[in-house]
Amino acid sequence: MTEVLAILLIVLGIIFLSVFFYFIPLGLWVSAVAAGVRIGFFNLIGMRLRRVVPSLIVGPMIKSHKAGLKLGSDKLEAHYLAGGNVDRVVDALIAAQRAEIDLSFERAAAIDLAGRDVLEAVQMSVNPKVIKTPVVTAVAMDGIQVMATARVTVRANIERLVGGAGEETVLARVGEGIVTTVGSAVTHKKVLENPDSISKTVLGKGLDSGTAFEILSIDIADVDVGKNIGAQLQTDQAEADKEIAQAKAEERRAMAVAQEQEMKAKVQEMRAKVVEAEADVPRAMAEAMRSGNMGVMDYLNLQNIKADTGMRDNISKLGGNSSNSSEKKIDDEDK
Repeated sequence: MTEVLAILLIVLGIIFLSVFFYFIPLGLWVSAVAAGVRIGFFNLIGMRLRRVVPSLIVGPMIKSHKAGLKLGSDKLEAHYLAGGNVDRVVDALIAAQRAEIDLSFERAAAIDLAGRDVLEAVQMSVNPKVIKTPVVTAVAMDGIQVMATARVTVRANIERLVGGAGEETVLARVGEGIVTTVGSAVTHKKVLENPDSISKTVLGKGLDSGTAFEILSIDIADVDVGKNIGAQLQTDQAEADKEIAQAKAEERRAMAVAQEQEMKAKVQEMRAKVVEAEADVPRAMAEAMRSGNMGVMDYLNLQNIKADTGMRDNISKLGGNSSNSSEKKIDDEDK
């Protein structure tokens, strides 16, 4: 019975010590006291109850105290509970203090909660960052394509990090400025001769307004000549005009063929009417003979006239053939 009681007391003691050291991290408290940071046991217990990891609060407090910053645990806990990175905010404040940049804890916490890397922003304020644009293609007024790349040197603007546009906006604006400058050039040779005119024009547009950066310089890294877009467009336009003209000519040809067929049909129709009219002649002559308007002698005279006319036609045809033969024979002799 005594052994069971002793084991039970040992188990209870282990549980008590585990709970005690969980709510009161003695090693962390000793480190804070040794660094000169005043924090009580009840404050550590309150952190556990508020589901705050004490090491994520006490560690940054020690760093800020050593750097000469006066940061209370309440501010750090509030930022942690809001989902922020306490350690990175404290590092950013220390870096800003060393660089003599005016940055308050509230501003740094707001930048961190906005999703931006506040430490990188402070470092970029001290050491500007160079952003290389992709190849920007533009066309000069003479139709020649110009491809340019630029290096944009930017510095973070702490005051506009919250709500300011990012790097993508800066690159888009720089690309737009390059396209506008090249497009307004009379010839592509002007751009090749003075590439710095692009950077001067782009810088004069105030592209960093509304962004989280301050543009320090824009340097044209490379300029290349591309295709002759103007000539290519003219070629495409000429090809399109040719196809349109061919289509219109085919349309006119089809209309002419249709009109020809229509005229042939009309000719056949008129021939049919002639044949029909000629068929009425014998009936009219018979009717005239029956009515006494035409005699037998009149009919015979008409037949004689027709025979005489036919004979004259045959003679004229024979004369034409003989003259053609004579002319052909004379030509052969001359040859």
